Amino acid sequence: MSDHKVMLALGSNLGNRLDILKRAVARLAGAGIHIEAKSRVWETKPWGVTDQPLFLNMCAAVRTELEPLELLCLLKKTEAELGRSAGMRWGPREIDIDIIFFDSLSLKDPKLTVPHPRMHERGFVLKPLMEIAPEMIHPLFEKSVAELYDELPSSERDGMVWISEI
Repeated sequence: MSDHKVMLALGSNLGNRLDILKRAVARLAGAGIHIEAKSRVWETKPWGVTDQPLFLNMCAAVRTELEPLELLCLLKKTEAELGRSAGMRWGPREIDIDIIFFDSLSLKDPKLTVPHPRMHERGFVLKPLMEIAPEMIHPLFEKSVAELYDELPSSERDGMVWISEI
């Protein structure tokens, strides 16, 4: 088995958002995921569907022996255990955990696309990711996380407020 370096994005805008993020990180660590680094937690505007509560977002750099689809199953199970229910795309949710990068893998599977297909458009992903992996290179765009953040329109960089550390 090989050890994989993975970047995860976590977000919550329902319930006790900070507690849910803390519980998600703890559950992942308890499931054999080694958490190497965590960003700060940022309060951000909703993306896509804007008429909903503000989100708390963060990123984590982790190591795992799980393969991509195995990790996805673990993340979906963790989301369900923390109260996530089916809802509208980009709508409110208790917890959302996305795989942003998986090593330098480029994967298109009906269940999972890596790198995350819209991460380069989202300040709420790139800002916390910059704290823990600014030099990480997007395998398709061949640009660093910091470069992708710098290319964001100001509307995607504005309005994020540092809330806490976990």
